[in-house]
Amino acid sequence: MNAFKARPPVGIDPTGVSEEGAVVYERIRDDIISGRLQANERLVVAELSERHKAPANAVREALQLLRSQGFVLLVHNKSARVRPIDQDFVRDVYEIGVLIEPSMVRWFVDMATPADIEALEDIQRQIEENNFADPILHSELDTQFHTLMYDRHYNHLAAELWWKHRELLRALARRYSYTLSRRAQVIRDHRELLRLVKEGDAESAATLIAAHVDGAGRHVLEQMRAASSARAG
Repeated sequence: MNAFKARPPVGIDPTGVSEEGAVVYERIRDDIISGRLQANERLVVAELSERHKAPANAVREALQLLRSQGFVLLVHNKSARVRPIDQDFVRDVYEIGVLIEPSMVRWFVDMATPADIEALEDIQRQIEENNFADPILHSELDTQFHTLMYDRHYNHLAAELWWKHRELLRALARRYSYTLSRRAQVIRDHRELLRLVKEGDAESAATLIAAHVDGAGRHVLEQMRAASSARAG
């Protein structure tokens, strides 16, 4: 397995916590994504510390990180609660990506170097070699592909917003499998994006990435609706 771990854009460190805090963060995030922690459920430091056998400071670090990434809400500046991750919230998140990523891709195309293109081609080669067999590896490589285009962007606030929303949707998507049609579309989009970057066609690349992000968001929503219908049935 590729040992790469997707890193955030320059100036953004979503894992900038202690080792214990990072472990607690992963566990609580998984509990939120899986539904073991329900929407609006109160998150009490003492209870979480006992549950995860971790010091209170590590739990506080984890909650602050989860709040910064949108998984946790801070109510009246003191009570932490699980953010409801419903279909409306997911729609809002990916629609923001549809708005900001075209601008970031347009900028990347205008400044991409031969080394950047070679790096993107290498990541795409690994994505296609994996061919979704290892979903976690695919997620890491796919994030690396997009991060390479954005991590030097001059607007660090836009890059930070992209990363935060990307991580939230990426964590949520782990609950579901890619359909065969979505797998094929991801590969086609990446190949076409590489072609447009090589040709320096910034406008077409921006149009393509908007459709790509929209497709990814709609795919997650479709999976959420299907799961909801199955539970109701």
